[in-house]
Amino acid sequence: MPYATKVQRINRKQSEQYYVNFPAGLSHAMDFAKGEKVEWSVHDRRTLVLQRPDAPPSPLEKKRAR
Repeated sequence: MPYATKVQRINRKQSEQYYVNFPAGLSHAMDFAKGEKVEWSVHDRRTLVLQRPDAPPSPLEKKRAR
């Protein structure tokens, strides 16, 4: 299920900043931590990719039988 949000722009005297807020439901589902660092990359003009270099392991991953 997609979560809609808006991009916000803040104009300052010598710069501008853009903000994208994550909806709380999505943040909880992704198990984000306060202050967690993420990395954005541009796939194309329609797709941004968010990567979490220090993400916790998925609780759904199955352990492989030996």
